Amino acid sequence: MAEQENPMRKIITRCWDDEAFKERLLADPAATLAAEGLEIPEGVTVNVAVDSEDVRTLVIPPPPTGEMSDVELDGVAAGAWTPRPDTTCCRWGG
Repeated sequence: MAEQENPMRKIITRCWDDEAFKERLLADPAATLAAEGLEIPEGVTVNVAVDSEDVRTLVIPPPPTGEMSDVELDGVAAGAWTPRPDTTCCRWGG
């Protein structure tokens, strides 16, 4: 079975390659993501932030509402996220 591409990785890569797409995403995130086939539930607001070489965004998710699976706990304990392909996002301290 072929590995399915992470849809957010596709969106981020497109922002790097297509300034007009990035501007649409910043102006109207929900509509832009919906146009790319991502479902945004009714009542959910999507915020988009742009990091730079000297600015990083830390997102604090809402607390879990029930018991977490072992896989979910491992991900939280490991600080799991999908890094940028060049991994510069992961070098916070110089």
